[in-house]
Amino acid sequence: MDLRKLKTLIDLVSDSNVSELEITEAEGTVRIVKSAPAPVAMVTQMAAPAPVAVAAPVAAAPAPAAAPVVEAAPAGHIVKSPMVGTFYRSSSPGAKSFAEVGQQVKEGETICIIEAMKILNEIEADKAGTITKILAENGQAVEYGAPLFIIE
Repeated sequence: MDLRKLKTLIDLVSDSNVSELEITEAEGTVRIVKSAPAPVAMVTQMAAPAPVAVAAPVAAAPAPAAAPVVEAAPAGHIVKSPMVGTFYRSSSPGAKSFAEVGQQVKEGETICIIEAMKILNEIEADKAGTITKILAENGQAVEYGAPLFIIE
């Protein structure tokens, strides 16, 4: 392998999040591994989730108390976020909201916008009915599958 090519690969590995790179060519195999400080940082990061895992059983105990709230939600159809982004009830700050509590909506009617990567995505009602509850706040970050509306 050419020395310039090897130097370029070493620079790429050191400037990236890649911790190890192995390349096999006709001349042989080259394996580049970052120095020891990177794995130490990874161990530190991996140590952080351990307390969360320990705390999970503690959080699981109060779950039955939260169960009645989950049981109350199926009184209607839950419209969930199809993507990660920022939830907006209207097309611009001064504009009228797409949907309000008590409003009748048709299937396919726009009920909100989710901005993802500077693109405004119109979210449509996937069921006809009356909006009984709006579960997200205007300007709130939402995750994939987060509940947005309840339609009955």
